[in-house]
Amino acid sequence: MNSRLTLTAEVEAYLNDRRHLGFSLNREGLQLLAFARFADAQGVEGHLTEALAIAWAQHGQPKRLTCARRLDIVRRFAQYRLPFDARTEVPATGLFGPSTRRLTPHIYDAREIEALVVAAAALPCAKGLRGATYATFFGLLAAAGLRLSEALWLQRTEVDLVSGLLTLTHTKFHRARLVPLHASTTEALTQYALLRDRLIPVPLDDRFFLSARGVGLNARTVEYTFDRLRRQLGWRPRGQHPAPRLQDLRHSFICHRLLAWYRQGVDINHAILALATYVGHAEVTETYWYITGIPELMAIAAQRFEQFAPRRPQ
Repeated sequence: MNSRLTLTAEVEAYLNDRRHLGFSLNREGLQLLAFARFADAQGVEGHLTEALAIAWAQHGQPKRLTCARRLDIVRRFAQYRLPFDARTEVPATGLFGPSTRRLTPHIYDAREIEALVVAAAALPCAKGLRGATYATFFGLLAAAGLRLSEALWLQRTEVDLVSGLLTLTHTKFHRARLVPLHASTTEALTQYALLRDRLIPVPLDDRFFLSARGVGLNARTVEYTFDRLRRQLGWRPRGQHPAPRLQDLRHSFICHRLLAWYRQGVDINHAILALATYVGHAEVTETYWYITGIPELMAIAAQRFEQFAPRRPQ
């Protein structure tokens, strides 16, 4: 190993190794390369130290949460590098406090979801496809709890409109999964596919959801369109984010599914495992992260607590 610490090539090798294991590391990769360039620009000699990691974490005077997240990224790289260089220092945890923070999401109710679909359907377009595309796209996110990227990259061949089944392959960590759909969702997708194929008989893309130009939807354009509709509908956030977000549809799906199961008397301890698989979580704890104490769920919790809490003598 060189006496001078030049990290860029080592970071690139690290990222390649992890990406071959199925990790996308888009944002983390950019951050880690920024750290490597920072270290190389400092002309640091020797090995990766905790002091170097701290200096980069604080570079630009970001918030403590940002510092903590930066340090997490360097820590994972340092742990990888340690077997190759015993002098490597793995930064301690907690130096800047917790690196994760869960802000309460906006949980959409049925009326808001319906209003979003109706407003999307009315989007102007000379060909008449734009409104149908966004109405069906947002409707699928709400009805199946898909990640935005999963819906964006959904291929025609992955949608079985006869069986009402999605086969998702463009997923987080590249773990393919099957997603059965409700009959009403399958019908909506069928109607959209018929309109899409009539208006764009020769598409330029194999993706299921197409723009009026015949190509797949772009994430930035989808987010922009959603923000315009959100403002048009006059929504106010019920969570801790500045405004309701598109990804809050996934949070809402999980909360509403739990609420429906409670009302049906389903054993949640068993059903939550199926829900974790359905939404593509490797661990059930990831699904718990999405659960928010909406009034309906808290009312059920209070009723159950009342059944088991000791009663005071009269």
